[in-house]
Amino acid sequence: MILLPLLALVIGIVVVPLLGIMPLKGEWARYIAVASIAGVDTVLGGIRAGLEGKFRNDVFFTGFLANVTIAFFIAWLGDRLGIDMYLVAAIVLGSRIFTNLSLIRRWLLTKWQDSRERARREREQASAAASTTANP
Repeated sequence: MILLPLLALVIGIVVVPLLGIMPLKGEWARYIAVASIAGVDTVLGGIRAGLEGKFRNDVFFTGFLANVTIAFFIAWLGDRLGIDMYLVAAIVLGSRIFTNLSLIRRWLLTKWQDSRERARREREQASAAASTTANP
């Protein structure tokens, strides 16, 4: 299931340039920017959940829709009030992105270190077993 968030990210990266809608100008650029940041946050959260064995499709899809909608609404409300509230969404979601990335990195590093330690112990056991059979 971890492939679903990665697939969504790749599709987004490939499809958007093909549609020829870049670069956006005006207030739509803010809306799309915060919605994109919300999407990246959700995808990284999905990857993290998949690595931890907690990924669920329904949580991923509802979280994606909720995050994008809320970020879009915050940017829209800020434009109506004359306040750059899209920055609030960008800062909060950016912080979550970095948190998710650090947790993903830490999980992968721990798995790598554990596998190295397991391989080292297996080599030591094999070496000890070989030395006991060689010297009866």
